[in-house]
Parts: sequence; structure tokens; C-alpha cells
Amino acid sequence: MNVDLHNPELVGLRTPDPLRFAFQRKKSAHAGGMMRSVNSEDIQTTLEKAHAIPASSAHAPRCLYIHIPFCRVRCTYCNFFQYASSKSLIESYVEALRAEIRWKASQVWSQSAPFQAVYIGGGTPTDLSGEQIRMIVSDIRSQFPLTPDCEITLEGRINRFGLDKFEAALEGGVNRFSFGVQSFNTQVRRSAKRLDDREVVLDKIQQLVKYNAAPIVLDLLYGLPHQTLDIWQQDLNDYLESGAHGVDLYQLIEMQGLPMAKLVEQGKLPYPADTQMKASMFEMGVNFMAKHHQKRLSVNHWSSDNRERSIYNSLAKTTAEIMPLGAGAGGNVNGCQMMQTRDMDTYISAINEMHYPVTMMTLAPANRGVSAEVKSGFDAGVLAQHKLDSVAGQGSFEALSPLFEAWQENGLVYLEKNENGRSYLTLTLAGQFWAVTLAQNLIEVLQNQTAQKVQRKAANVAA
Repeated sequence: MNVDLHNPELVGLRTPDPLRFAFQRKKSAHAGGMMRSVNSEDIQTTLEKAHAIPASSAHAPRCLYIHIPFCRVRCTYCNFFQYASSKSLIESYVEALRAEIRWKASQVWSQSAPFQAVYIGGGTPTDLSGEQIRMIVSDIRSQFPLTPDCEITLEGRINRFGLDKFEAALEGGVNRFSFGVQSFNTQVRRSAKRLDDREVVLDKIQQLVKYNAAPIVLDLLYGLPHQTLDIWQQDLNDYLESGAHGVDLYQLIEMQGLPMAKLVEQGKLPYPADTQMKASMFEMGVNFMAKHHQKRLSVNHWSSDNRERSIYNSLAKTTAEIMPLGAGAGGNVNGCQMMQTRDMDTYISAINEMHYPVTMMTLAPANRGVSAEVKSGFDAGVLAQHKLDSVAGQGSFEALSPLFEAWQENGLVYLEKNENGRSYLTLTLAGQFWAVTLAQNLIEVLQNQTAQKVQRKAANVAA
């Protein structure tokens, strides 16, 4: 393969400390490949055809994603804020969402195979009333075919999530709860516009865990303003003390134009952690989880016992198809990658007219399985030769060996071959920290190679 091995943005820098200095910054929040855009006038007919075709396989992984675009408060680091929580607006939205659930569940593609996971995200889904949560989840369970062990996750905040809402969610069928704690520290939380002090958050989580009714999973964010190494260490200790069944450790991604950036510019917040500090926090987190025998499910997710499976998060990084429901939801069906409108009036009007509320759509390339294999492999911390070759073509892994060897020399991966002759690319601690950047780089290399092959083929035909 024709790869520029002297490009530090591709192979990283050769440094004694690759964890902190291999790259300048994380490339993006998620890795992804190039798609072909669909003209706006063709979106409706394309989606009608896609939903009228049965699933390609009754055993292929499929999920549902339901978006709840409301928050009482916008966190300073958040890029997903859409609407402030309003009782009347939420009521209108829930009515439209339930209509969308019934409409889309009736389509051929939806009924042709069961769904393995359902994720209700946002926004802040827990800002809904207990009855609204129960109705939405009950609709999903009654309208869509689900596997017997389908994971149904409700995301949200601990704030104002009382036992009445918890029990209503359980009654509806939620069997996993994910709470965005971000940090337990009161000062860090307040500066990020998080609600409730440390003691309140810790007590509520422990209350829900004691119910012993469903896994309770937490998100912790490292790199926030005021979050020192000592505070991060306490955040990790508080996770253990909470008794939660699992945790995600995410690094803060700086995004210009967000409230946090403006507050820093105004001198109202200290600068968030730089890349090197975040690398140290990641290292602390990994070592802490290993020391306390937490089971590692991915490069940034751990479980404390076998109840936490993280099915949706794992499948979302593969070729799994995801049906989007709700304003601002994204997903993919039969090769159509789509984003539904964020505008509430447009969304409600479209659902009333039984039109797909999609504003942007692309068609997945024929080799989308390659990108999915790279993303899932790097998320797991290891890329297997036989798996990559099965989707990218025999010999692909070997052809990439110059790039892999450059990464190995730079301390990001190590190559190994077992007694059966199978090769694996395993991420080092530094590689795990830079996993998204490495995955994105590899996807772009593979896509460039594919594009060059197409060009050569076209030139040969023309000649």
C-alpha cells in the first residue's frame, strides 16, 4: 500500500512518552468513513424503499435509538443541547414520538428480525415524567420485535430522578440505566452546570443499586476545569463506593463555540486539562480499574460484575443497523445513514403526515464493513488479521504491515502472531488513549486505497 510513513499525523511522533505526545490532540469524538450524499428530493422515496425491504439476515445485529431532546440545564461542555425542558412541549413531543414508534414498527424492515438493544438517549430522557417514560418503553416492547434478552437502556441525570420514575421505567421494561455523573466533585460539577452536590449524587446511586433491579452504569468525564489528579482519583474511588455495575471513562473534547470555551475566554473558568494531563488521567483510570479487578469491556468501559453487558455501545461500533426515532436521532437502515431533523415543529409535522423527518442522508459505501471492523477492533483494543481480511480482502492486514510497524516503533501498538499463524494488532496503553485517532487514520488509508483501485480500473477501461 502507498502510505506516507513520514507523516506524523498518520503514524504519530517517535517520542519516549507516546501516551502523552504521540499526537497533538484527539482527532474527533468518533471514527468514521466517507459516505455518498443523497439529494434532498430523493430522501423520502429512498427511505420508503429501504423500509419496505426485509432485513438482509434474521441474525444480523439491530438496535433502536430513541432521542429525547430536552434538558433543564445546558452543561458547559455539551454540544447536544436542543430544547429546554417545557411541560407542554414535552407532551406534544411524546405524542408525536409514540406515533412515530407505531408507524415505523409497522414497516416491513422493522418486523423482519428482532432487535438486540434499545437506547433511549438525549438530551435528558429522565426529564420526562415517570408515566411518559413507561408509555414510551411499553410502546417499544409491544410494537417492535425484540430478542428475549434485549438490553433496554434509559440514559439521564440523577437530578430529580426519584424512585417513582425509577419504578415506572422498570415497569415499562427498562433493564439498564446510564447516568451522566461526569464528576462527583461538587466544585467540578457546579462549574460544568451539573446539578446536585457530591453527597446527593452518591446517595441516590447507592439507593438505585440497592434495588437490585437493573444494572446502574455511570459516565465519568476527565479533563474538566477544576478537575485535578487528586479530584480524578476521588472520582474513581467514588465510583467504587457507589456500587454501580459499570463505568465509562471519557475524555473531554474541546469544542469551540460551546459555553465552556466562552467562560474560559471570559476568565470565569480555568482552562480544562491539556492532552498530556488527560493522558495521565486515562492512565490513572486504567490502572485503577485493573487494581480493583473491574472487567474491561472496551478501551474506555468497565463492569464490576456480569450484569453489565453494554450491548448497544458495542453494537453501535459495528455494522449493526440502528433505527432512529425522535427529533435529532441518527441511525442507519438498509445502507441509508440518516439524521432526523432537530427542529421540533418540522419533526411533529412530518410525523403527522407520515413523512420521514430526515434532513440529511448518505448511502453507506460497499465496504462499510471495513470501517465497522476497524472501529470495533480498536474499541476492543485489538484488531485481528483474519477479521480485517474477511471484510477488506485477503492480504489486507499484511499489506498494512508497514503502517502497523511504524505505529509499533512509536509505541502505539504491538504486533503478535500466535501458534496458528494468526496475527493481531494490539493497542498499548498509549494506543488505547489514541484509539479513535488511530482508527480514523486506518479507515482513511483503506478508503484511499479503495479509491485508487477504482480510479485505476476506470483508467484501464478508458484505455
